[in-house]
Amino acid sequence: MTSIAKALRLSPGPVDLAATDTDAAPAYDGDKTSGVADLEALGPELAELQERLFAEGRAGGTRSVLLVLQGMDTSGKGGTLRKTVGLVDPQGVRITSFKAPTEEERSHDFLWRIERALPLPGYVGVFDRSHYEDVLIARVRDLAAPDEIERRYDAINAFEHRLVETGTTVVKCMLHVSAEEQKRRLLARLDDPTKHWKFNPGDVDERALWPAYRQAYEIALERTHTAAAPWYVVPADKKWYRNLAVGTLLHAALRGLDPQWPAADFDVAEQRARLQDEAPVA
Repeated sequence: MTSIAKALRLSPGPVDLAATDTDAAPAYDGDKTSGVADLEALGPELAELQERLFAEGRAGGTRSVLLVLQGMDTSGKGGTLRKTVGLVDPQGVRITSFKAPTEEERSHDFLWRIERALPLPGYVGVFDRSHYEDVLIARVRDLAAPDEIERRYDAINAFEHRLVETGTTVVKCMLHVSAEEQKRRLLARLDDPTKHWKFNPGDVDERALWPAYRQAYEIALERTHTAAAPWYVVPADKKWYRNLAVGTLLHAALRGLDPQWPAADFDVAEQRARLQDEAPVA
């Protein structure tokens, strides 16, 4: 499974998303059935690693994991959360979904609201959209001046470098969906009354800007792909592969940390004796 991570890791240099197959399953020979089964098989170890990290944090540890999910609408950020992050204990997970900034948030630097949502020690933090909105939609929709957008790439790199230096493992996933698959998923939402709440007419308007968004993603990926916080481009047309890939990346991050159960800070034998010798509870 580690070969999936290697296959999806972005290579340094210019990025051409148009040349990246959104319907592929890099480094995986199985089909949907085996992909779903392999993700489920990751569950027990993924859950134990996350619990060990949480326990480490409760005992004074400083490490955490931040999973960043970016992608066009319908790329499957929510589905990925349910199928992958849903495999671990929710008490050790903090999920933040970033929407359009509030008036208060706009009065601060763009990273201000991001800083406030970072995972605490021992936690797995998940960003459903993230600080990258400020160099993606902001670039496409001219929500910030060009020189400000330029400043933000360097600010993001410095910010993520600091996170890694202070104990946060950053896993950045770009869920790469095709325009054709997005259209199918939007039509499916319209065909199902139970999914109408998920449909936003504005998504149709945004499709007209698809080339601009692709270029914005290419620039952001190239400018912010670093050794400290590399990007992984995950083909997202196959939902099952998308879920397996992100689950594999999260598993690899936690396994790389190899958190250990904290040693007892009390005399275990003494406490056992106290319990065994206590008077019967009325």
